[in-house]
Amino acid sequence: MLHSPLLPVHIAGGIAGILTGTAALIYRKGSARHALAGKVFVAAMLTMASAAVYLAVLKSQRGNIGAGILTFYLILTAWLTARRRDGETSKYDWVALVIPVALGALTWMNGIRVLRSGATSENGVPVGMNFFLGTVMLLAAAGDVRMLLRGGVSGAKRVVRHLWRMCFGLFIATGSFFLGQQQVFPKWLRGSPVLFVPALLPLVLLIFWVLRVWFGKAFKAFAGKAAVSQPGPS
Repeated sequence: MLHSPLLPVHIAGGIAGILTGTAALIYRKGSARHALAGKVFVAAMLTMASAAVYLAVLKSQRGNIGAGILTFYLILTAWLTARRRDGETSKYDWVALVIPVALGALTWMNGIRVLRSGATSENGVPVGMNFFLGTVMLLAAAGDVRMLLRGGVSGAKRVVRHLWRMCFGLFIATGSFFLGQQQVFPKWLRGSPVLFVPALLPLVLLIFWVLRVWFGKAFKAFAGKAAVSQPGPS
């Protein structure tokens, strides 16, 4: 199973996704380079996630099956959010909603099961990660429901939806590579806290960009109101 022909595809997709995802975050938003890097990132991540699910099924790795499906869902919905016009939805969004609801509930239930057994981890994964990822999945589902009930998202909300889903999908890839595949690194680097930096960087950038979008919008709105309220020259 380790020699499955899809394994090189999975690895290549993951590496390409990490590189192009980082490039998309660096390039100016809306630029041609950002758009190109984003397209390659989406293709690479969807390929990587699909291969990951297949390999995880072969190896009966339930956690990796869920992670692959979640990554595919996040990247696909982030891409659709950017492609659509403001206030646009599709009937397929209701189908996609099943993914975070089911995964979130199952992940939380698995975390509770581990705690009840008296353990604090399962297969080397701390139980806290179950609750963290399960909460993220349920928050994603809540965002989907709110979007569908409102008939779509627009403006800053659409940008934030696109950004956080792309960044979190990238975080799953960097975390899986830098922390979950340490055997590919030199022995002196394995287990080093240094690897947490590239692994967690997408989360830091996620927070940065979301805050920049929200506070940038608030600042512009405040500045616009202030300008209108200023008396003209006498």
